[in-house]
Amino acid sequence: MSTTVTVTNGMEEDYLYSPDILNELNFDHCLATYKPPISHRYPGEDLLMRPLCLSDYDRGFIQLLSQLTKVGDVTKGEFEDQFCHMKSCSDTYFITVIEDTSSGQVIGAGSLVVEQKFIHHCSARGRVEDIVVNNQYRGKQLGKLLVDVLTLLSKKVGCYKTSLECNDSMVQFYSQLGFVKEEGQNYMCQRFKD
Repeated sequence: MSTTVTVTNGMEEDYLYSPDILNELNFDHCLATYKPPISHRYPGEDLLMRPLCLSDYDRGFIQLLSQLTKVGDVTKGEFEDQFCHMKSCSDTYFITVIEDTSSGQVIGAGSLVVEQKFIHHCSARGRVEDIVVNNQYRGKQLGKLLVDVLTLLSKKVGCYKTSLECNDSMVQFYSQLGFVKEEGQNYMCQRFKD
């Protein structure tokens, strides 16, 4: 499947992963309900859900991430190098964005990272990370949509399970999307950089 696709304005885009994978998802299998109805094919008027593009640096992707956490001063060259590195690890990184086509800005994003395993008969585990929606677009079910789509994507690419990390205050939200807090499991980490 090609990751370079001609878009409506006639320009070619370099996608992190093939948009075909996203388009093939069966949204009927999601657990959430949406009122009003939206989906990965129609996230809202003037909104487009798609894989991250190399040109999304200029569409505000880094600025959007800064609404989630500390990002740092990422140059366009650094972004392009990281994008190319992630793309070269095929079937590992599935960063998905929502673009407001009227402004040309990325207004939502989330990541699915696929870890290859030897356990579960050499299967893979999916991790949903970095869910963020621009402050001005919150309350439109877009965060829920991103999590649903990344979970369906995880299943589609063959993961035996999908997990995520969240604050205690978000447990109820993610529970509504089918995630279960497993007894006896703790999230712990060591940080080496801010």
